[in-house]
Amino acid sequence: MRDFKEYLLHESSNLHDALKRLDYLAEDAIIFVVDDDQALRGSLTDGDIRRGLIQGLKLDSPLMEFVVAEPKFIDKSQYTLSEIISYRKNDLRVIPVLDADRKVVNVINFREQNSYLPLDAVIMAGGKGTRLMPLTEKIPKPLLKVGDQCIIDHNVNRLRKFGVDDFWISLGHFGDQIREHFLNKGNLNSRVNFVLEDKPLGTIGAVREIDNFQHEYILITNSDILTTLDYEEFFLDFLEKEADMSVVTIPYRVNIPYAVMETANHHVISFKEKPSYTYYSNGGIYLVKKAVLDLIPGNTFFNSTDLMQKVLDLDKKLISFPNRNYWLDIGKHEDYRKAQEDIKHLVL
Repeated sequence: MRDFKEYLLHESSNLHDALKRLDYLAEDAIIFVVDDDQALRGSLTDGDIRRGLIQGLKLDSPLMEFVVAEPKFIDKSQYTLSEIISYRKNDLRVIPVLDADRKVVNVINFREQNSYLPLDAVIMAGGKGTRLMPLTEKIPKPLLKVGDQCIIDHNVNRLRKFGVDDFWISLGHFGDQIREHFLNKGNLNSRVNFVLEDKPLGTIGAVREIDNFQHEYILITNSDILTTLDYEEFFLDFLEKEADMSVVTIPYRVNIPYAVMETANHHVISFKEKPSYTYYSNGGIYLVKKAVLDLIPGNTFFNSTDLMQKVLDLDKKLISFPNRNYWLDIGKHEDYRKAQEDIKHLVL
């Protein structure tokens, strides 16, 4: 994924600078011209330059005379997923993202990204990973390598593929290593923040300590999951069903090797020969309205299951999103070994 600043060119640049940049961008050839404050002034493509020359502009004409004013853009503070889908369907492939001051804060490229979801992501990375000892004796589980990347990097990169650029990472055990990992590698086109668990706060308690989310929808995920989940499909289902909270669920099939009897007062009513039953278990990935987070008590040990129960108790809408894609919880040594094999064949 490109650094979005590669698409930006200052308004004082000349035509030679612009042509050189467009040539460098190749199939992504569009420039967004900005002023000293990085506020958007307009866009420029090869076609705009050709049209300008045909209309009588010269090679030494000021760059701004070639620029198209008021190009399409995404308003970071109030865009919707339907707007993103509309841009994508209309083949608008490269679009700038502006803040309230019209400053370009990101550039979306649908050749590299699937979507641009209007949500914050919280990655819960405060656990001790005791079941993976001795691998986690000196390193936190999220930094264990699966293939050539850390587990948590697979999580972040998958979310970035769906346009998530506002991240929070909860830190606990060996949290300084995770913080250093992100500070050293840089956060290309993303804002990565950290929330520290001074004491264990359960599987979701730390989320209550965050008070400056950028969006009205929050995705929360465990840091030890490897998945090809379609996050846009997950979000669309959430919106369509007008949910307050959605849980990614994993089908678990149980095969009974015997006939199962249905009885009442010791009388057999019916039976099924060697039936199979499918149950759905918690996949450790959640989507919530920001207001739901008010149900989490502050600075208190609190699990995701506790939040689900509160949502139900208050007659709010809790839904399940059955995952049809790859999913693996890397909790035990056999899971870690499986991940090392599976990653050879996955496109995350």
